Amino acid sequence: MAQNPFFDFDFSKIISEYKLPGVDVEALVSAQRRNIEAITAANQLAFEGLQAVGRRQAEILRQTLEEAAAVLRDSVAQGSPEEKIGKQTELAKQAFEKALANMKELADLLTKSNQEAAAVISARVTASIDEVKGLLANIKK
Repeated sequence: MAQNPFFDFDFSKIISEYKLPGVDVEALVSAQRRNIEAITAANQLAFEGLQAVGRRQAEILRQTLEEAAAVLRDSVAQGSPEEKIGKQTELAKQAFEKALANMKELADLLTKSNQEAAAVISARVTASIDEVKGLLANIKK
């Protein structure tokens, strides 16, 4: 696999060649590095959230298939048509309620994951704004 030339790219060296008076090049590069770290952390949280949702969806599917097999076994059991209709109606109601609960659970998992990732980015944006203010204050001096 070829080495990515951007991994070895030294931004501080390039920026320092411009000789901008009063600009702390290391602080700028460090701030950008922290921005990239925050994006990486947010992406990791989002990915872990999606993995959790995927695992839960697989578990829900497994449970649903097991329950469907049980319903099929019960539907061929002895009993009057009225009893079977009553039982099927109750099973349909339970299945609908469980599907709603599962959808809510998955939505909650996604919401939590998104909030965690957004919190990382939000905190970094706030810190970045403060850093820029500090850099600008130093330039004015």
